[in-house]
Amino acid sequence: MKLSRLFLFLALTIRAMADPVPPPKERFHIYLLMGQSNMAGRGALDAIAAEDEPRILALAPDGSWMPARDPLHQKIGLAEPGVGPGLSFARAMLASDPAVTIGLVPCAVGGSPLKRWVKGGDLYEQALARARAAEKAGVIKGVLWHQGETDSDQLPWAASYETRLAGMIADLRHDLGRPDLPFAIGQLGDFLTAEKHPGVDTVRAAIKSVAARVPRAGYVDSAGLAHKGDQLHFDASAARELGRRYARALADLNGKNTP
Repeated sequence: MKLSRLFLFLALTIRAMADPVPPPKERFHIYLLMGQSNMAGRGALDAIAAEDEPRILALAPDGSWMPARDPLHQKIGLAEPGVGPGLSFARAMLASDPAVTIGLVPCAVGGSPLKRWVKGGDLYEQALARARAAEKAGVIKGVLWHQGETDSDQLPWAASYETRLAGMIADLRHDLGRPDLPFAIGQLGDFLTAEKHPGVDTVRAAIKSVAARVPRAGYVDSAGLAHKGDQLHFDASAARELGRRYARALADLNGKNTP
């Protein structure tokens, strides 16, 4: 065997040994992370971000499962991914039910408008494909949604946001065959201003309305959470607190309590 082939063989062997094996399907609880940059995460990486939890896995771009660690999302464009709400959410859900393993499916893309997330949009179709791949190994237990900053920049987009978001939720549930799939909707940061984002109040109201009127949807408040200095993205501490709030919202929808 040539030396290059030997190195390749060893690398693949080491990877196979290192790849985690998901638990039995009924104990593998999967959550989709959908939206734009504040779901993908822009908080500064720190020592906490380097910690692994063996019972929290993330779906890699190639469809394999790997230990979850920030940043959960890949770099797209120039923006560097960082700490988002996903891992703190998973840790809180794990604390409430130590018998399960949590699987996270990163789907968020920074700067993406809702029109890319509605049925037929490229990000909707990508998320649906990743969800279908993930559910071969486990059970999809919910969706975490945080998006709307981009739609707040355009008044026509803001005006139709409520109708389009409710329609997307219905379509995703239908396409996954899960009419009761829990859907937690995060509020935009209260540091966004109408001066910079003229439709922000309309989108905020739409988020509250959809969470209130759509069955099995939950509202995730962002009040009091700090930005990283850009008045757009949550800092690492705020993103982690937001994740814990998502966990409480999902737990309420499922009739459980989290720490």
